[in-house]
Amino acid sequence: MKRERVLSGMQASGKLHLGNLVGALKNWVSLQDAYDCFYFVADWHALTTGYANPSSIKESTTDLLINFIAAGLDPDKSTIFIQSMVPQHAELHLLLSMITPVGWLERVPTYKEKQEQLQDRDLSTYGFLGYPVLQTADIVIYRAKYVPVGVDQLPHLEISREIARRFNYLYREVFPEPEGLLTEFPKVVGLDGRKMSKSYDNAIYLSDTPEVVEQKIRTMMTDPARKRRTDKGDPELSPVYQLHKIFSSKEEQEEVAQGCRTAGIGCIDCKKVLIRNVFHYLAPLWEKRNELVSNPKMLFDIARKGSEKAKAETEETMKIVREIMGLS
Repeated sequence: MKRERVLSGMQASGKLHLGNLVGALKNWVSLQDAYDCFYFVADWHALTTGYANPSSIKESTTDLLINFIAAGLDPDKSTIFIQSMVPQHAELHLLLSMITPVGWLERVPTYKEKQEQLQDRDLSTYGFLGYPVLQTADIVIYRAKYVPVGVDQLPHLEISREIARRFNYLYREVFPEPEGLLTEFPKVVGLDGRKMSKSYDNAIYLSDTPEVVEQKIRTMMTDPARKRRTDKGDPELSPVYQLHKIFSSKEEQEEVAQGCRTAGIGCIDCKKVLIRNVFHYLAPLWEKRNELVSNPKMLFDIARKGSEKAKAETEETMKIVREIMGLS
């Protein structure tokens, strides 16, 4: 029986961190047994904000591929590819841009938000404004039914649904309107208590060595009220405890919480438990990463084969699109 298709990608704009692994990659791995999954490195998307300094895109692309495989994506179960190796994405992006009203793009929530956040860059470009059109092409060219998202990301998917709907209205029914495959993305706090992000420089990266990870956790913020070992604290105010909720057992969570409230344990003891559990969580990924870093040929064979399969799939779609738009 034909399985329903899932499509998702990650932008090649930096190293992946623990939040990416817990919030997205692990979910991708779980979906590949139930769906026909296509996962890609979005290297063209990285140019929408990083066009002036593209030198890091190749390195970021390699790092993403390593982490995809190391996290458990299986090229025998999922199609893993690189966006720029499938030029049909760009062709459909061009054609969809002909029918997409500018007003739709200007009202996308992240359009003004990112301009305010990245004031050191000139984002008054069509590439940045048209990011959602390329994103739509990425999804609908595979006629994917689902895109894994959290509830807060549903508005970003809505414009893809609108563009697909407009195309189907103007020509004929070709693209299914992509649906969000709602998943619970746990919020992973960073070293400073804010959401883990490379933009905040507060991340534990998947490429960090065990020594670096240990040092980062040892220097994490805790409850500010615990200035001395004998001070009692509130575990809910500690970013360390928020990570315990993800990586530690219920029993361990209760023990460190009680120890914090009663000053029964110090912050260093609390962090030692977390370090041990994070190491246990990351150990299989680190082992696989080391294997892939020393064997780049295997990595790019996977990307090449996946991109060839993706190209064949997208060409079937583009034959239909060209014909109904009078371009065949």
